[in-house]
Amino acid sequence: MLSPEVNERLTRVGPVTPMGTTMRRYWIPALLCSEIAEPDGPPVRVKLLGERLVAFRDTRGQVGLVQEHCPHRCASLFLGRNEEGGLRCVYHGWKFDVQGRCIDMPTERSTSNFPSKIRLVAYPTLELGGVVWTYLGPAGRMPPPPRFEWAVLPETHRIVTKSWQECNWLQTVEGGVDSFHVAWLHRAVNPATSRIGVRGIWTKPSEIDDEVDMTDYGLRYASTRLLPSGQQWVRVYHMILPFHVIFPLQIGLGVEGTQNFTPMVSGHFGVPIDDENTMVYNWTARFGADPLTDHERKRRELEGGRSPGALTSDARKVWDRHRDWGIDRLVQKLETYSGIEGVDAQDHAVQESMGPIVDRSLEHLGSTDRAVISLRKALLAAIKAVEAGNDPPGVGRSLYRLRAIEKIIDSGLDWRNELASEYEIAALDP
Repeated sequence: MLSPEVNERLTRVGPVTPMGTTMRRYWIPALLCSEIAEPDGPPVRVKLLGERLVAFRDTRGQVGLVQEHCPHRCASLFLGRNEEGGLRCVYHGWKFDVQGRCIDMPTERSTSNFPSKIRLVAYPTLELGGVVWTYLGPAGRMPPPPRFEWAVLPETHRIVTKSWQECNWLQTVEGGVDSFHVAWLHRAVNPATSRIGVRGIWTKPSEIDDEVDMTDYGLRYASTRLLPSGQQWVRVYHMILPFHVIFPLQIGLGVEGTQNFTPMVSGHFGVPIDDENTMVYNWTARFGADPLTDHERKRRELEGGRSPGALTSDARKVWDRHRDWGIDRLVQKLETYSGIEGVDAQDHAVQESMGPIVDRSLEHLGSTDRAVISLRKALLAAIKAVEAGNDPPGVGRSLYRLRAIEKIIDSGLDWRNELASEYEIAALDP
Protein backbone atom coordinates (compact mmCIF):
# COMPACT_ATOMS: atom_id res chain seq x y z
CA MET A 1 0.00 0.00 0.00
CA LEU A 2 1.00 3.65 -0.37
CA SER A 3 0.25 6.60 1.85
CA PRO A 4 -2.00 9.28 0.35
CA GLU A 5 0.99 11.65 0.24
CA VAL A 6 3.16 9.24 -1.77
CA ASN A 7 0.22 8.37 -4.01
CA GLU A 8 -0.22 12.07 -4.82
CA ARG A 9 3.49 12.34 -5.55
CA LEU A 10 3.30 9.53 -8.09
CA THR A 11 0.00 10.32 -9.80
CA ARG A 12 -0.26 14.09 -10.22
CA VAL A 13 1.32 15.35 -13.46
CA GLY A 14 0.77 19.13 -13.57
CA PRO A 15 3.72 21.42 -14.46
CA VAL A 16 4.89 22.02 -10.87
CA THR A 17 4.20 18.55 -9.43
CA PRO A 18 7.09 16.14 -8.72
CA MET A 19 5.94 13.56 -11.26
CA GLY A 20 4.92 16.17 -13.82
CA THR A 21 8.36 17.78 -13.60
CA THR A 22 10.01 14.37 -13.96
CA MET A 23 7.89 13.31 -16.95
CA ARG A 24 8.83 16.48 -18.77
CA ARG A 25 12.39 15.15 -18.94
CA TYR A 26 11.38 12.39 -21.39
CA TRP A 27 10.22 12.30 -25.00
CA ILE A 28 6.44 11.88 -24.82
CA PRO A 29 4.01 10.66 -27.52
CA ALA A 30 1.76 13.56 -28.49
CA LEU A 31 -0.34 12.08 -31.30
CA LEU A 32 -0.14 9.74 -34.28
CA CYS A 33 1.55 11.01 -37.45
CA SER A 34 -1.55 9.96 -39.38
CA GLU A 35 -3.63 12.52 -37.46
CA ILE A 36 -1.74 15.37 -39.12
CA ALA A 37 -0.59 13.65 -42.30
CA GLU A 38 -1.39 16.51 -44.68
CA PRO A 39 0.72 19.71 -44.90
CA ASP A 40 -1.53 22.73 -44.28
CA GLY A 41 -4.19 20.31 -43.02
CA PRO A 42 -6.52 20.89 -40.06
CA PRO A 43 -4.88 21.48 -36.67
CA VAL A 44 -5.50 18.93 -33.91
CA ARG A 45 -6.14 19.46 -30.20
CA VAL A 46 -3.61 17.77 -27.91
CA LYS A 47 -3.60 17.70 -24.12
CA LEU A 48 -0.46 16.48 -22.36
CA LEU A 49 0.28 16.51 -18.63
CA GLY A 50 -2.58 18.95 -18.16
CA GLU A 51 -1.38 21.41 -20.85
CA ARG A 52 -3.80 22.36 -23.65
CA LEU A 53 -1.94 22.36 -26.97
CA VAL A 54 -2.54 22.34 -30.71
CA ALA A 55 -0.58 20.34 -33.28
CA PHE A 56 -0.29 21.18 -36.99
CA ARG A 57 1.84 20.32 -40.00
CA ASP A 58 3.01 23.35 -41.93
CA THR A 59 3.49 23.84 -45.67
CA ARG A 60 7.00 22.31 -45.58
CA GLY A 61 5.84 19.28 -43.59
CA GLN A 62 7.24 20.40 -40.24
CA VAL A 63 5.16 19.54 -37.18
CA GLY A 64 4.38 22.26 -34.65
CA LEU A 65 3.06 21.71 -31.14
CA VAL A 66 2.04 25.01 -29.55
CA GLN A 67 -0.15 26.38 -26.78
CA GLU A 68 -3.81 26.23 -27.71
CA HIS A 69 -4.76 29.83 -26.98
CA CYS A 70 -3.68 32.82 -29.05
CA PRO A 71 -1.70 35.32 -26.91
CA HIS A 72 -3.76 38.21 -28.30
CA ARG A 73 -7.30 37.60 -26.97
CA CYS A 74 -6.97 33.90 -26.03
CA ALA A 75 -9.12 32.44 -28.80
CA SER A 76 -8.37 28.79 -29.54
CA LEU A 77 -5.89 28.18 -32.33
CA PHE A 78 -7.69 24.89 -32.99
CA LEU A 79 -10.04 27.13 -34.99
CA GLY A 80 -7.08 28.56 -36.89
CA ARG A 81 -6.22 28.48 -40.58
CA ASN A 82 -3.15 26.38 -41.33
CA GLU A 83 -1.72 28.13 -44.38
CA GLU A 84 1.50 29.31 -46.00
CA GLY A 85 3.96 28.21 -43.34
CA GLY A 86 2.00 28.95 -40.18
CA LEU A 87 -1.16 28.77 -38.13
CA ARG A 88 -3.31 31.90 -38.30
CA CYS A 89 -5.83 32.80 -35.60
CA VAL A 90 -9.24 33.36 -37.16
CA TYR A 91 -10.15 36.07 -34.64
CA HIS A 92 -7.74 38.85 -35.69
CA GLY A 93 -5.30 37.15 -38.07
CA TRP A 94 -2.19 36.77 -35.89
CA LYS A 95 -0.06 34.02 -37.43
CA PHE A 96 2.54 31.72 -35.83
CA ASP A 97 5.14 29.28 -37.15
CA VAL A 98 6.07 25.87 -35.70
CA GLN A 99 8.60 27.53 -33.36
CA GLY A 100 5.86 29.73 -31.93
CA ARG A 101 7.14 32.96 -33.54
CA CYS A 102 4.60 35.53 -34.62
CA ILE A 103 5.22 35.90 -38.36
CA ASP A 104 2.27 38.14 -39.20
CA MET A 105 0.21 40.59 -37.16
CA PRO A 106 -2.38 42.44 -39.26
CA THR A 107 -3.53 44.47 -36.25
CA GLU A 108 -0.21 46.40 -36.17
CA ARG A 109 1.53 48.69 -38.64
CA SER A 110 4.18 47.10 -40.84
CA THR A 111 6.88 49.16 -39.06
CA SER A 112 5.94 47.88 -35.58
CA ASN A 113 8.36 45.67 -33.68
CA PHE A 114 5.55 44.33 -31.53
CA PRO A 115 5.33 40.96 -33.41
CA SER A 116 8.94 40.15 -32.45
CA LYS A 117 7.97 40.38 -28.77
CA ILE A 118 5.16 37.82 -29.04
CA ARG A 119 5.76 34.08 -28.90
CA LEU A 120 3.63 31.05 -28.34
CA VAL A 121 4.80 28.30 -26.04
CA ALA A 122 6.11 25.79 -28.58
CA TYR A 123 7.67 22.39 -27.94
CA PRO A 124 10.17 20.49 -30.11
CA THR A 125 8.82 17.47 -31.98
CA LEU A 126 10.14 14.50 -33.91
CA GLU A 127 8.44 11.73 -35.87
CA LEU A 128 9.40 8.16 -35.17
CA GLY A 129 7.51 4.89 -35.47
CA GLY A 130 4.32 6.53 -36.74
CA VAL A 131 4.20 8.74 -33.63
CA VAL A 132 4.81 12.46 -33.14
CA TRP A 133 6.94 12.77 -30.00
CA THR A 134 7.53 15.93 -28.02
CA TYR A 135 9.80 17.12 -25.25
CA LEU A 136 8.32 19.46 -22.64
CA GLY A 137 11.37 19.86 -20.40
CA PRO A 138 14.33 22.26 -20.13
CA ALA A 139 16.19 22.71 -23.41
CA GLY A 140 19.60 21.84 -22.01
CA ARG A 141 18.46 18.43 -20.74
CA MET A 142 16.82 17.02 -23.86
CA PRO A 143 17.50 13.25 -24.07
CA PRO A 144 18.45 11.30 -27.22
CA PRO A 145 15.58 10.39 -29.58
CA PRO A 146 13.39 7.46 -28.43
CA ARG A 147 14.71 4.99 -30.99
CA PHE A 148 13.04 1.87 -29.67
CA GLU A 149 13.56 -1.14 -31.89
CA TRP A 150 9.89 -1.21 -32.92
CA ALA A 151 9.96 2.50 -33.77
CA VAL A 152 12.69 2.18 -36.42
CA LEU A 153 11.03 -0.71 -38.26
CA PRO A 154 9.31 -0.04 -41.60
CA GLU A 155 5.63 0.80 -41.45
CA THR A 156 4.86 -2.61 -42.99
CA HIS A 157 6.21 -4.30 -39.84
CA ARG A 158 4.30 -2.43 -37.13
CA ILE A 159 0.88 -1.26 -35.98
CA VAL A 160 0.37 1.73 -33.70
CA THR A 161 -3.02 2.77 -32.33
CA LYS A 162 -4.30 4.82 -29.42
CA SER A 163 -7.36 4.95 -27.19
CA TRP A 164 -8.56 7.21 -24.41
CA GLN A 165 -8.72 5.74 -20.92
CA GLU A 166 -10.71 7.46 -18.16
CA CYS A 167 -8.35 7.00 -15.23
CA ASN A 168 -4.94 8.07 -13.97
CA TRP A 169 -1.89 7.10 -16.01
CA LEU A 170 -0.31 4.97 -13.27
CA GLN A 171 -3.26 2.57 -13.22
CA THR A 172 -2.66 1.83 -16.90
CA VAL A 173 1.09 1.27 -16.49
CA GLU A 174 0.73 -0.87 -13.37
CA GLY A 175 -1.69 -3.02 -15.34
CA GLY A 176 1.02 -3.48 -17.96
CA VAL A 177 3.62 -4.75 -15.49
CA ASP A 178 1.15 -7.02 -13.69
CA SER A 179 1.83 -10.25 -15.56
CA PHE A 180 -0.31 -12.52 -13.37
CA HIS A 181 -3.60 -10.89 -14.35
CA VAL A 182 -3.30 -12.35 -17.85
CA ALA A 183 -4.08 -15.83 -16.54
CA TRP A 184 -7.38 -14.57 -15.09
CA LEU A 185 -8.70 -11.47 -16.84
CA HIS A 186 -7.79 -12.54 -20.38
CA ARG A 187 -8.46 -16.26 -20.14
CA ALA A 188 -11.09 -18.38 -21.79
CA VAL A 189 -13.67 -20.36 -19.85
CA ASN A 190 -13.75 -22.78 -22.77
CA PRO A 191 -11.11 -22.19 -25.49
CA ALA A 192 -12.95 -24.52 -27.85
CA THR A 193 -15.99 -22.23 -28.03
CA SER A 194 -14.55 -18.86 -27.04
CA ARG A 195 -14.64 -16.18 -29.72
CA ILE A 196 -13.42 -13.05 -27.96
CA GLY A 197 -10.73 -11.78 -25.64
CA VAL A 198 -8.56 -14.91 -25.66
CA ARG A 199 -4.89 -14.72 -24.79
CA GLY A 200 -2.99 -17.86 -23.86
CA ILE A 201 -4.17 -21.43 -23.57
CA TRP A 202 -4.96 -21.61 -19.90
CA THR A 203 -8.44 -22.64 -18.83
CA LYS A 204 -7.30 -22.29 -15.23
CA PRO A 205 -4.52 -20.12 -13.79
CA SER A 206 -1.16 -21.74 -13.19
CA GLU A 207 1.34 -20.93 -10.50
CA ILE A 208 3.69 -18.15 -11.52
CA ASP A 209 7.08 -17.01 -10.29
CA ASP A 210 8.00 -13.37 -10.89
CA GLU A 211 11.55 -12.03 -10.75
CA VAL A 212 12.35 -8.34 -11.11
CA ASP A 213 15.66 -6.60 -11.84
CA MET A 214 16.14 -2.85 -11.46
CA THR A 215 17.95 -1.39 -14.48
CA ASP A 216 19.24 1.94 -15.77
CA TYR A 217 16.03 2.35 -17.79
CA GLY A 218 13.49 1.04 -15.27
CA LEU A 219 12.69 -2.64 -14.80
CA ARG A 220 13.38 -5.97 -16.46
CA TYR A 221 11.18 -8.71 -15.14
CA ALA A 222 10.27 -12.28 -16.00
CA SER A 223 7.30 -14.48 -15.25
CA THR A 224 7.96 -18.20 -15.20
CA ARG A 225 5.32 -20.93 -15.37
CA LEU A 226 5.91 -24.67 -15.03
CA LEU A 227 4.54 -26.62 -18.00
CA PRO A 228 3.13 -30.14 -17.94
CA SER A 229 6.32 -31.27 -19.70
CA GLY A 230 8.36 -30.18 -16.67
CA GLN A 231 9.98 -27.31 -18.60
CA GLN A 232 9.68 -23.59 -17.84
CA TRP A 233 7.73 -21.11 -19.94
CA VAL A 234 9.58 -17.81 -19.44
CA ARG A 235 8.22 -14.42 -20.54
CA VAL A 236 10.66 -11.49 -20.25
CA TYR A 237 9.26 -7.95 -20.12
CA HIS A 238 10.77 -4.46 -19.98
CA MET A 239 9.33 -1.40 -18.28
CA ILE A 240 11.05 1.75 -19.56
CA LEU A 241 10.40 4.82 -17.47
CA PRO A 242 8.19 6.65 -17.20
CA PHE A 243 5.33 4.70 -18.87
CA HIS A 244 6.47 2.31 -21.61
CA VAL A 245 5.88 -1.42 -21.15
CA ILE A 246 7.18 -3.99 -23.68
CA PHE A 247 5.91 -7.56 -23.58
CA PRO A 248 6.13 -10.64 -25.82
CA LEU A 249 3.11 -11.37 -27.96
CA GLN A 250 2.31 -15.03 -27.63
CA ILE A 251 1.32 -16.64 -30.93
CA GLY A 252 1.20 -20.39 -30.54
CA LEU A 253 1.95 -22.54 -27.53
CA GLY A 254 0.89 -26.16 -27.52
CA VAL A 255 -0.93 -27.48 -24.48
CA GLU A 256 1.92 -29.86 -23.76
CA GLY A 257 4.48 -27.08 -24.01
CA THR A 258 5.50 -27.42 -27.65
CA GLN A 259 6.89 -24.17 -28.94
CA ASN A 260 5.81 -22.33 -32.07
CA PHE A 261 6.27 -18.62 -31.42
CA THR A 262 5.89 -15.97 -34.08
CA PRO A 263 8.63 -13.27 -33.71
CA MET A 264 6.29 -10.51 -32.59
CA VAL A 265 6.47 -8.08 -29.70
CA SER A 266 3.90 -5.66 -28.37
CA GLY A 267 3.75 -2.82 -25.90
CA HIS A 268 1.98 0.28 -24.73
CA PHE A 269 2.46 3.76 -23.32
CA GLY A 270 0.19 5.23 -20.67
CA VAL A 271 0.57 8.93 -21.57
CA PRO A 272 -1.12 11.31 -19.11
CA ILE A 273 -3.67 13.67 -20.65
CA ASP A 274 -4.24 15.06 -17.19
CA ASP A 275 -4.52 13.58 -13.69
CA GLU A 276 -7.68 11.60 -14.45
CA ASN A 277 -7.34 10.75 -18.17
CA THR A 278 -4.74 8.81 -20.12
CA MET A 279 -4.06 8.25 -23.82
CA VAL A 280 -2.89 4.66 -24.18
CA TYR A 281 -0.77 3.98 -27.25
CA ASN A 282 -0.60 0.32 -28.27
CA TRP A 283 1.88 -1.08 -30.76
CA THR A 284 2.68 -4.46 -32.24
CA ALA A 285 5.79 -5.20 -34.30
CA ARG A 286 7.16 -8.12 -36.27
CA PHE A 287 10.91 -8.50 -36.50
CA GLY A 288 12.59 -10.12 -39.48
CA ALA A 289 12.02 -9.98 -43.21
CA ASP A 290 8.30 -10.75 -43.33
CA PRO A 291 5.85 -7.86 -42.87
CA LEU A 292 2.68 -8.05 -40.81
CA THR A 293 -0.14 -9.61 -42.77
CA ASP A 294 -3.60 -8.07 -43.15
CA HIS A 295 -4.94 -10.94 -41.08
CA GLU A 296 -2.54 -10.17 -38.24
CA ARG A 297 -3.44 -6.49 -38.32
CA LYS A 298 -7.16 -7.23 -38.17
CA ARG A 299 -6.62 -9.78 -35.43
CA ARG A 300 -4.76 -7.27 -33.29
CA GLU A 301 -7.58 -4.74 -33.78
CA LEU A 302 -10.18 -7.28 -32.69
CA GLU A 303 -8.15 -8.65 -29.78
CA GLY A 304 -7.45 -5.12 -28.64
CA GLY A 305 -11.12 -4.14 -28.66
CA ARG A 306 -10.55 -1.63 -31.44
CA SER A 307 -12.75 -3.11 -34.13
CA PRO A 308 -14.56 -0.70 -36.49
CA GLY A 309 -17.04 1.36 -34.50
CA ALA A 310 -15.45 0.59 -31.11
CA LEU A 311 -13.87 4.06 -30.79
CA THR A 312 -15.18 7.57 -31.38
CA SER A 313 -13.35 10.12 -33.53
CA ASP A 314 -11.41 11.38 -30.49
CA ALA A 315 -10.29 7.83 -29.56
CA ARG A 316 -12.79 7.36 -26.73
CA LYS A 317 -14.40 3.96 -26.24
CA VAL A 318 -18.02 3.56 -27.30
CA TRP A 319 -18.42 0.91 -24.58
CA ASP A 320 -17.26 3.00 -21.63
CA ARG A 321 -18.01 3.03 -17.90
CA HIS A 322 -21.45 4.52 -18.58
CA ARG A 323 -22.32 1.44 -20.64
CA ASP A 324 -20.65 -1.02 -18.25
CA TRP A 325 -17.78 -1.57 -20.74
CA GLY A 326 -20.08 -3.76 -22.84
CA ILE A 327 -19.97 -6.69 -20.42
CA ASP A 328 -22.07 -9.63 -21.62
CA ARG A 329 -22.99 -11.86 -18.67
CA LEU A 330 -23.88 -14.85 -20.89
CA VAL A 331 -20.49 -14.66 -22.61
CA GLN A 332 -18.90 -14.32 -19.17
CA LYS A 333 -20.63 -17.50 -18.03
CA LEU A 334 -19.92 -19.63 -21.10
CA GLU A 335 -17.00 -18.25 -23.10
CA THR A 336 -14.59 -15.78 -21.53
CA TYR A 337 -13.75 -15.01 -17.94
CA SER A 338 -14.58 -11.29 -18.18
CA GLY A 339 -17.40 -11.24 -20.73
CA ILE A 340 -15.84 -8.10 -22.24
CA GLU A 341 -14.74 -8.11 -25.87
CA GLY A 342 -11.07 -7.39 -26.52
CA VAL A 343 -7.94 -7.72 -24.41
CA ASP A 344 -7.30 -3.98 -24.17
CA ALA A 345 -10.97 -3.31 -23.46
CA GLN A 346 -10.77 -5.78 -20.57
CA ASP A 347 -7.74 -3.94 -19.18
CA HIS A 348 -9.49 -0.59 -19.53
CA ALA A 349 -12.57 -1.85 -17.72
CA VAL A 350 -10.79 -3.10 -14.59
CA GLN A 351 -8.43 -0.11 -14.44
CA GLU A 352 -11.21 2.45 -14.88
CA SER A 353 -13.37 0.58 -12.36
CA MET A 354 -10.83 1.50 -9.66
CA GLY A 355 -11.85 5.16 -9.97
CA PRO A 356 -10.13 8.20 -11.52
CA ILE A 357 -7.17 7.91 -9.10
CA VAL A 358 -7.15 4.75 -7.03
CA ASP A 359 -6.57 5.07 -3.29
CA ARG A 360 -3.53 2.84 -2.88
CA SER A 361 -3.68 3.04 0.92
CA LEU A 362 -6.51 0.47 0.67
CA GLU A 363 -4.42 -2.14 -1.17
CA HIS A 364 -3.05 -5.41 0.19
CA LEU A 365 -0.27 -6.47 -2.17
CA GLY A 366 0.99 -10.04 -2.41
CA SER A 367 3.86 -12.08 -3.82
CA THR A 368 2.76 -11.65 -7.46
CA ASP A 369 2.91 -7.86 -7.13
CA ARG A 370 6.72 -7.57 -7.14
CA ALA A 371 6.83 -5.74 -10.47
CA VAL A 372 4.16 -3.25 -9.37
CA ILE A 373 6.06 -2.53 -6.13
CA SER A 374 9.35 -2.20 -8.02
CA LEU A 375 7.78 0.17 -10.54
CA ARG A 376 6.66 2.51 -7.78
CA LYS A 377 10.13 2.45 -6.24
CA ALA A 378 11.71 3.22 -9.63
CA LEU A 379 9.36 6.15 -10.22
CA LEU A 380 10.03 7.60 -6.78
CA ALA A 381 13.78 7.24 -7.42
CA ALA A 382 13.37 9.09 -10.74
CA ILE A 383 11.57 11.94 -8.98
CA LYS A 384 14.36 12.18 -6.42
CA ALA A 385 17.00 12.21 -9.16
CA VAL A 386 15.33 15.15 -10.92
CA GLU A 387 14.83 17.00 -7.65
CA ALA A 388 18.56 16.59 -6.99
CA GLY A 389 19.39 18.14 -10.38
CA ASN A 390 20.26 14.85 -12.12
CA ASP A 391 18.85 13.00 -15.11
CA PRO A 392 16.18 10.38 -14.38
CA PRO A 393 16.59 6.73 -15.46
CA GLY A 394 15.38 5.84 -18.95
CA VAL A 395 16.74 8.81 -20.89
CA GLY A 396 19.88 7.07 -22.22
CA ARG A 397 20.43 4.86 -25.23
CA SER A 398 20.15 1.50 -23.47
CA LEU A 399 16.47 1.39 -24.44
CA TYR A 400 17.50 1.04 -28.09
CA ARG A 401 18.47 -2.62 -27.58
CA LEU A 402 15.53 -3.94 -25.59
CA ARG A 403 13.21 -6.66 -26.85
CA ALA A 404 10.63 -8.65 -24.90
CA ILE A 405 10.75 -12.39 -25.51
CA GLU A 406 9.24 -15.67 -24.41
CA LYS A 407 10.93 -19.06 -24.50
CA ILE A 408 10.60 -22.55 -23.14
CA ILE A 409 13.74 -23.64 -21.32
CA ASP A 410 14.64 -26.62 -19.21
CA SER A 411 13.84 -26.54 -15.52
CA GLY A 412 16.69 -25.43 -13.31
CA LEU A 413 18.22 -23.09 -15.90
CA ASP A 414 18.63 -19.38 -15.10
CA TRP A 415 16.63 -17.36 -17.65
CA ARG A 416 19.10 -14.46 -17.36
CA ASN A 417 22.00 -16.60 -18.53
CA GLU A 418 20.01 -18.42 -21.17
CA LEU A 419 18.16 -15.49 -22.74
CA ALA A 420 20.30 -12.36 -22.22
CA SER A 421 21.38 -12.15 -25.88
CA GLU A 422 17.72 -12.22 -26.96
CA TYR A 423 16.20 -9.64 -24.58
CA GLU A 424 19.18 -7.27 -25.03
CA ILE A 425 19.87 -7.23 -28.75
CA ALA A 426 22.62 -5.37 -30.59
CA ALA A 427 22.16 -1.61 -30.24
CA LEU A 428 20.48 0.20 -33.12
CA ASP A 429 21.99 3.58 -32.29
CA PRO A 430 23.43 4.96 -35.57
